[in-house]
Amino acid sequence: MTLEGILPVWKPKGFTSHDVVAKVRGILGIKRIGHTGTLDPQVTGVLPLCIGRATRMVEYIQELPKEYEAELRIGLLTDTEDMTGNVLEEVSHVILEEVKVREILHTFIGEIEQIPPMYSAVKIDGKRLYELAREGKEVERKSRKVTIHQLNILHMDLQQKHPEIKFRVSCSKGTYIRTLCVDIGKALGYPAVMKSLVRTSTGSIRQEQCLTFEQIEHMKAHGLLQSHMIPMDQAISHIPSVELTTQEAVDALQGKKIALAANRTAYANASQTIFRAYSPDKRFLGLFEWRSTSQILVPAKVFL
Repeated sequence: MTLEGILPVWKPKGFTSHDVVAKVRGILGIKRIGHTGTLDPQVTGVLPLCIGRATRMVEYIQELPKEYEAELRIGLLTDTEDMTGNVLEEVSHVILEEVKVREILHTFIGEIEQIPPMYSAVKIDGKRLYELAREGKEVERKSRKVTIHQLNILHMDLQQKHPEIKFRVSCSKGTYIRTLCVDIGKALGYPAVMKSLVRTSTGSIRQEQCLTFEQIEHMKAHGLLQSHMIPMDQAISHIPSVELTTQEAVDALQGKKIALAANRTAYANASQTIFRAYSPDKRFLGLFEWRSTSQILVPAKVFL
């Protein structure tokens, strides 16, 4: 059986996202594998891998919101914005009140602006920032808009020399939690650093669904892995669907444009531009772009 779909992997500490892809390629003997969002080596958590034809879904899964559990330490600042870097600043004693902390964290919910950290994969003039940082260079970075959907405090220890706050955050693609920690510290009036980070979900794919490398090896050896993989259309269930007629389904699989009947107003008036298309027997056909002006569905990614 050819494996195909979304494999939810639990990324261990010490691996880059590319390391995880290489490891799973070795286990499965499959080259066509892509990851759906970079995680730093020291970060653990949910890393969905697209296997086989599902690699064509990477861009849509990458767009999904992410959820993290992070620990923030106040009173320290490092060049990497986490505990792996060199300490640039340290405050001997931090005084914070719980009410103030809760007020400040609440202000970060919604659309905010972030400046990407120097130790990140963002490219400037063809070179990644972390490469420049390793050369001892710092360049000007443009701020980016990201969205914090939810931010909940899980635990606070404000009595120690460098207080720590553990929180859960749901955020848009491209959010740097390290930078969020630093910015929270600034808002509280102190330097701050991210102590630890775990990604607990990507979209609807959660921690409890993920497999370790050992579990993947075991399931592969016993022919059980496909049953644990997420069908590619389920992984993008946030994209609305349209059911085609039998003839439209035939045309769709041939890569033809589909003119929807005028009475199907749910789609004719839709503002959404991408739809999952299904045959009358519920078979996933692919993704189609809706052109409202011409009232047609145009093939974007067809799965024969």
